[in-house]
Amino acid sequence: MGPVLPARLQLRDGRSVWVREIEPEDKDGLQAAVGNMSVQSRYMRFMATVKAISEPMLEKATHPVPDREFALVAVNDEGGAESIVAGARYASDAGSDTCEFAIMVVDDWQGQGLAPRLMETLMEAAEAHGFHVMEGSVLTANASMRGLARRLGFEDKADPRDATVRVVSRVLGSGRATAGG
Repeated sequence: MGPVLPARLQLRDGRSVWVREIEPEDKDGLQAAVGNMSVQSRYMRFMATVKAISEPMLEKATHPVPDREFALVAVNDEGGAESIVAGARYASDAGSDTCEFAIMVVDDWQGQGLAPRLMETLMEAAEAHGFHVMEGSVLTANASMRGLARRLGFEDKADPRDATVRVVSRVLGSGRATAGG
């Protein structure tokens, strides 16, 4: 069935956000969210020093390909103005039963339980859309993301192509990590 969206999430510090599917109109909000991230957080998310998202990448991010991609944003609407404070997505190759996830949370919103909730929603959506395995490439130094992945049942293995990267993977719906990787 998949996740019921939009959904209101209450965070550890009492703040709340709306989680919904990304929309084409979210380009500016997504760019602003990246701009509100520290250099370290942007590096951990994009595995490179980026100051902004390129226009082609923004276009791709805000127009997920049906049946192959799914993207969420967490929106803060305090004070009447909306701002994107987090985003999560998965993408796959055509015909594959494996999807790759990515997640970002603006620094001021980290540590409040938002990332695990977004990951759980992504996994639920991926399973509902017929995917059997979810995986992600995570920098070896990204201890918080690797810890979250382990808590969610992902197996953490070295990437044979790059010593600075780990591949986390999980079989969806079973709670078991994949044997390969």
